[in-house]
Amino acid sequence: MTKASLNLDGKLVLVVDDEPALRTALEASFLRHGWRVATAGGLLEAEAAVRRMVFDLVITDMRMRDGDGLGVLRAVRESSPSTAVVLLTAYANVPEAVESMRCGAVDYLIKPVSFDVLLAAAAKVMQCVGAGVNERSFVPFVTKPSLAAASIVGTSPLLSQALQRARVAASTDADVLVEAESGTGKELLARFIHDTSPRSGKPFVAINCAAVPEHLIESELFGHSKGAFTGAVASKAGKFELANGGTLLLDEIGEMPLNLQPKLLRVLQEREFERLGETRSVRVDIRIVTTTNASLASLVEQGKFRSDLYYRLNVIPLSVPPLRDRAEDIPALAAHFAERYASERGCPVPALDEGFIQRLRSHHWPGNIRELSNFMRRVLSLYEGRKIDAACFDREFVARARVAQHVPQLLSMPSAGSRLSVMEKQHLENTLALANGNRTHAAEMLGISLRTVRNKIREYGLPPRSLA
Repeated sequence: MTKASLNLDGKLVLVVDDEPALRTALEASFLRHGWRVATAGGLLEAEAAVRRMVFDLVITDMRMRDGDGLGVLRAVRESSPSTAVVLLTAYANVPEAVESMRCGAVDYLIKPVSFDVLLAAAAKVMQCVGAGVNERSFVPFVTKPSLAAASIVGTSPLLSQALQRARVAASTDADVLVEAESGTGKELLARFIHDTSPRSGKPFVAINCAAVPEHLIESELFGHSKGAFTGAVASKAGKFELANGGTLLLDEIGEMPLNLQPKLLRVLQEREFERLGETRSVRVDIRIVTTTNASLASLVEQGKFRSDLYYRLNVIPLSVPPLRDRAEDIPALAAHFAERYASERGCPVPALDEGFIQRLRSHHWPGNIRELSNFMRRVLSLYEGRKIDAACFDREFVARARVAQHVPQLLSMPSAGSRLSVMEKQHLENTLALANGNRTHAAEMLGISLRTVRNKIREYGLPPRSLA
């Protein structure tokens, strides 16, 4: 992206940050690209600057020694309502960042951020203002806060890097493949990509490829006409059609039946398909995000996944770090879940003792954030209104270990009509209760596939306690 193509010569930007080195670097970079630049070392200096001058753009850090980015935003709104404000934050969309968007910031970026990304954001803002417009008639637009981003908690370098890479991916129309362990938040990252992309105002549609019976998945994806097959009493649009203009998430893509993969490949290449029972082609404009907790490359080697489909999906590869690699985020996550579940139950948010936090940080969390969330829900349900200490942690894990010893490993799952079905149903219910309704964890405890657990839940008519 060149300076000429952006037409930014002479634009005036105020850079607000209490880190002198960063201020100097940003000042030099903007000057090289034709901007006029002023800097401020904090809230007070920024307030004085916006009273003296009218800026085209203000870029401000969120956390500073004498105030925060919200204070800068308020000062700009009072002195120059037409000036656009971009927020920089080292926090992964903490509530203050969401509030800043509601108050009128036009964008926010997660630090560390490259200057190229920052310049692209500045150019986007200036395009909205209108190139060559001198009158200050522009009313700043408010970007819709991302609900997904508001749920992403943490400040660790690995998480910040993952989010920044996702933001870069969101600025393109390229398809994205997210490979990460179960429970790390793959769908949340997919929603984050959609919410921060130009498609954010269009539909976000998700389908779990492991949850749909194999004989129905083609209809679910591409739709069908009335009478296309037994039970098709009316025409129905598929997920591809419903996502037109927006984003389609194919969750657990590794579970896609092998015989359907060639058709999926064609649709990805052509963005065109036919409903079942029809010959008329339907064209769609969508971005595809796929997620998997398995290595697709390994599935290709085993002959369970087509190599051409893998390469077509893997345009922009992303990952989400497991919780054990971002232990510094655990205190913030624990506080987040404590507040959420206390609010759900209408009880006071309990204090989390330092000993409890240390226990959380020392645990391996093989189920990642999902396991931590379920654990905090269980703790809150038992110890609401009280200070949660290390003893609470120990009691919960000792109790869970004792129950786990009595959960048998079901190596085979007989049909519901067999004499063992009653016992099997009870074992499945007990395991789901132990896993707090999480089907992924229940499958791991039983030593069977997630698809088998889902099928058995349907077969026995058990309530769908979790979408996991």
